[in-house]
Order: sequence, then structure tokens, then C-alpha cells
Amino acid sequence: MTIDSAALDPQRKGIARVLIVDDEPDLRELLELTVLKMGFDVETAGTVAEARAQLNEHAFSLVLTDMRLPDGDGLELVRLVGEQLPGTLIAVITAYGSTEAAVSALKAGAFDFLSKPVALDQLRTTIHSALRAHEAAPAKRIAPAGGNGNPERSVLGVSAAMQEVRATIGRLARSMAPVAIYGESGTGKEVAARAIHLAGPRADKPFVAVNCGAIPESLMEAEFFGYRKGAFTGAEADRDGFFQAANGGTLLLDEIAELPLAMQVKLLRAIQERRVRKVGATNEDPVDVRIISATHRNLPERVATGIFRQDLFYRLNVIELRMPPLRQRVEDIPVLANAILQRLAQMEGRALPRALSANAIEVLQQHGFPGNVRELENILERASAFAGGDLITAADLGLVETAMAPSGAAEAPSEAAYVHDEADEMSDAVDADATGPRAAMPLVALDAVVFPLSLPEYLEAVERSLIEKALEQTKFNRTAAARLLGVTFRQLRYRIQQLGIK
Repeated sequence: MTIDSAALDPQRKGIARVLIVDDEPDLRELLELTVLKMGFDVETAGTVAEARAQLNEHAFSLVLTDMRLPDGDGLELVRLVGEQLPGTLIAVITAYGSTEAAVSALKAGAFDFLSKPVALDQLRTTIHSALRAHEAAPAKRIAPAGGNGNPERSVLGVSAAMQEVRATIGRLARSMAPVAIYGESGTGKEVAARAIHLAGPRADKPFVAVNCGAIPESLMEAEFFGYRKGAFTGAEADRDGFFQAANGGTLLLDEIAELPLAMQVKLLRAIQERRVRKVGATNEDPVDVRIISATHRNLPERVATGIFRQDLFYRLNVIELRMPPLRQRVEDIPVLANAILQRLAQMEGRALPRALSANAIEVLQQHGFPGNVRELENILERASAFAGGDLITAADLGLVETAMAPSGAAEAPSEAAYVHDEADEMSDAVDADATGPRAAMPLVALDAVVFPLSLPEYLEAVERSLIEKALEQTKFNRTAAARLLGVTFRQLRYRIQQLGIK
């Protein structure tokens, strides 16, 4: 059966309607009464077929369905709603401890899940969260592709990789599904997490970011869950933890791989139960928190070695978001640099930001950036301080040594900072093996140099001359020329392209 979604607009009548699907009459009645007391309209169904009929007849803001039904399962309805009713959200009820079923439902597009026996306070929280998400649809526009945004708050970039990141963030914003963000240090994992938060229905609620690797193990439980007065020496008053601080909003667990095993157990229970107990307390407090985790580590590998709990991994790793390193999206460097320079100008009280010369942009795009966007920020902050005017040159960056400078003393960028293709790796290996002690590089005759001059242009001219001479000497054998110049084949190829050498 195909549902006529055009005729069913959940916003049309202005009243939130909830569909409850469960084959247990007692539970179905309890859920119905709870939702009615919340002030919403309710329809019920006991089978997949009945649910399909209801969906075809009425417009619903939220569907709440059991996973096990007499004529099918809840995943069938999850897929149906996702494909044919994009304006409707769906949450599932799973058997207690059925993590796999919950993860499957979330990956299929479910907004959230509840475990049996259903806790009514959790039910109310889920319904309120879903209806907030429904009212917020379509999701707010997330980060711009370029422009003058703050790189600390925006997902910037024009590359295909970053366009895909933004598209994924848009899809994740309306869900409660846990998200695991992977990426090297400095790639913007927290930026992405904040963007997910701001694009969703929790945007007006707290966003709390926690660096799990920076908290002493002895203080973790108190920091995460809070404590009561007198619970331990120094606890002079009640204090909320990270979960309470993020209640209603989003909790980012950065560097999640650094959590010790004992704390992993406690965190898992808090996520599963959606309740936390303060240190020194006897009762538990309900919390409504969306969990986003982030790490630069290989979590599956740590699970395999026993360093990270498998059950916690499955609970956190429902949907993955991978942040590409800066070296794989060099076309984004001008956009990011512009945003950073805008921010620096505001901090310095400048009317207009400094600009990058064409040669400075070229040098930046050549740099390996092992520290990614964070390193770019540091480089530009230093360059802005040293720049003599409104234009930042390659010399101001302090990265001239990363280009193929005329002196053979400067080291080439680390190969570990780049992505290789097989042919380049083979060429680089040949070069490394074949390169013996280098002959002393003849010094450039500086007596004939007339000042003032443009150092970047002068270095570029010297570089061009040396490359052309090496190519001529080797009869244009690039591998041999790279060996003479003390660089890798790939570096030489890149500079030939950049300098337009034929």
C-alpha cells in the first residue's frame, strides 16, 4: 500500500496526533491514556496492517511502535514512514536490553527508542522531544559553505567532502540517534557536533562538551553525574554533573576512547536508563540528553583488544560521521583562512581583515597540516602578528621551508602527513634508497641582489631555475631529477604543476 503523503499534512489541523502500535491491549491502553493526558490526539493499532490503514487515513506527528507485531515488525513501519511520510517521526519500543534491535531501528531512521517495561517519564520525554523536532522541521540551515563564518561554529568548506558532511549533519539533526564522530585532531569534530545540535530541535537547550581524556579517573563519576553535599571531602554543597547540565540538550563526549573501563560501565548504564545517580545520593534523577561522541582513535580496534567495551561501542556508534583531514580538502583552505582572518580582525579591532597573497595560499595548500584546521588557525594567527601590512605573504607564514627552497638543508614534509597512491610510494621508496650524501648546494650569488624585493617571488624564481636545470641534466627523467633535488617524486611533480614548467 502506498500512502498519499501529499494529502496528509501533520501541520494542517494544528493538533499533534500520535499513533500507538502495540499488540498488547493493556500496554496499548496505558500508552494511550498517558498520551491523552499530555493533551494530544491518539489513534491505536495492534498490527502492521492496522497501522498502515491508520497512516493512510490520518496525519500523524509521531508514531510509537512495538518492534514485535503479529504480522511483521516495527522496522517495516520505520522504513515505511521514512520513505513515504517525511513529515512524521517514529520511535520504537524494544525488549529490555535489546541493543541490537534499538540500533537497527535508529539506523533505519527511527527518531528514538524506549525499552520495555516502558517508564512513563521516559515516554513523556521522548514524545516532547519528538514533537519539538516535528515543529522545528525542516531543520535549520546549518553551516555555510564559505564566507565569513567563525570556524569554531561553522562547518566551512566548498569541497565535495565537506558538502557531504553538511548533508549528513542535516539528516542527523532531527534524530535522537547517538552519533560517533571520527577524525584526526583538529579536523573539527566538536564543530560538527555543535552544528548537529544547532540544526535540531534542541538548539535552544544546553550544549555541553566534555573532554573525557582531561578528567582524573578519581573524579569522573562526580564530574559526570554530580554529587551531594558531604559525599566526600571537599563536597561542601550539592553540585550537578555534565548530564544534569546538558539536560534537554546535547552532551558531547570528546575523546571517548580515553575513558577507563570502570567509567565505561557507569556511562553505559546512564545512557541505557536515561537516569543518573549523584555521588552520595540514594535516588536517581531522569535526564533527557542526546549523546554525541568523538575520537581520533580507532574504536573497533580498541574493542577488539578489550580496551573499550563492546556494548558501549554499539550504543554510541549507531551512526558514524567522519571528518576529513585538511590535506584531503586543500580547496577549502582559502575559505577557512578567510574566516579565521575575519575573526582575528575582530579581535584586533581592525575594520578589514588581512588578506593572503596568491603565493601564501599556494604554500598553505602545499603544507601537510598534521594539526589540520587547528594548525591553520595557529599559523595564521602567527602570520597576522608578523605581517607588516594588510597582505600576508608566504614569508609571513613561516612555512617557506616546506616548499622546495633553494637550500637542501630544509627537510621535506613528512610523508606520513599525506595520502599516497601506490605508484608514488614506490617512487618515493626508490628515491629514498638511492639518495646518498648530497653534494653541497652552491650558494646563490647574493651580491647581485637588489633590495627591496619580493622574497616569495625571488624564491619561486630560484626554485623554477633549479628544477629546470635538474630536468635538463637528467634529460627530463623526473625520478632522477627528484633525486638530484633531494625531494620525492610526488613533491617534484606537484611543484612542476604549480610552477607551470613544461
